[in-house]
Amino acid sequence: MNKIIGITMGDPSGIGPEIILKSFLNKKIKSGKYLVIGDYEIIDFFNKKLGLNVKLEKLINIDNINFSKDVLSILDLGLIKMENLKIGEVSLNSGNAAFQYLKKAIELAMNGKISGIATAPLNKEAMNKAGHFYSGHTEILGYYTSTKDYAMLLYDEKLSTIHVSTHVSLKEAIKRTKKERVEEVIRLADKTFRKLGLKNPKIAVAGLNPHSGENGLFGMEEIEEIIPAINSSISKGINVEGPIPPDTVFLKAVEGNYDVVVAMYHDQGHIPLKLLGFNSGVNVTVGLPIIRTSVDHGTAFEIAGKNIANEESMINAINLVHKLSDA
Repeated sequence: MNKIIGITMGDPSGIGPEIILKSFLNKKIKSGKYLVIGDYEIIDFFNKKLGLNVKLEKLINIDNINFSKDVLSILDLGLIKMENLKIGEVSLNSGNAAFQYLKKAIELAMNGKISGIATAPLNKEAMNKAGHFYSGHTEILGYYTSTKDYAMLLYDEKLSTIHVSTHVSLKEAIKRTKKERVEEVIRLADKTFRKLGLKNPKIAVAGLNPHSGENGLFGMEEIEEIIPAINSSISKGINVEGPIPPDTVFLKAVEGNYDVVVAMYHDQGHIPLKLLGFNSGVNVTVGLPIIRTSVDHGTAFEIAGKNIANEESMINAINLVHKLSDA
């Protein structure tokens, strides 16, 4: 029996509902059981507006789920009414709803009710306006699980990288770079990519020092924390090496030298990837499958209401949840 895959509404004032509905109709999605965590009224509105004619099932309790064939089940949280919503508007209502949808999905996953989460695009501006200072799924997950040891994986066909911090400065990242934390992320990287089909993924660890590894130059954080974590991982049979200068490690990965790059803070992951043309794909929170769709790094607000939602990223996200949750 297939496990339940949870799909969060994302931004109800943007393109999230469109992506959910369109992807559900696409034959590229692996067959399975799908539960939308969101607002039935909003999904129903978009379903009629776009003329998609998806059969919807409204649920008040997940235990009552039926999973009739070709019916999209919606766990209705009822946080927004259409009269309080303007499509494309950065509003407190939509920001608060998006946060609560994701919070509920995390709770369901942590309790074993669903096996993983795929989220439609979230409107960061709306969430911030509502007082939920959203910086990433990893941070929200960490908040609700009282841990900072989950890792964010940026994934597409060209290159994958894992970064392990909140959106902090290099100075703050250095404080958080401890042997146990680095070793755990290396383990998560190895485990994740084995689930994705790589038998022996080759992992590179980026140093925090800009010249780490060149001419024997290492900072104390590499000597005391990162190198011991790498050596310990190697002793456990993981194919990992480093620390490698962050300015060069991503280029080496693109050239095919590595399957995964582990970086210690946010900018080490995002900036090099953007410079190398990483403009699409999905984000995965490893440790618990939470997969966020990406629409060429656009935001829901920028293209909301223009009927140009790209469901391809949602399809990829849903199929990745299947792989990572062994569904």
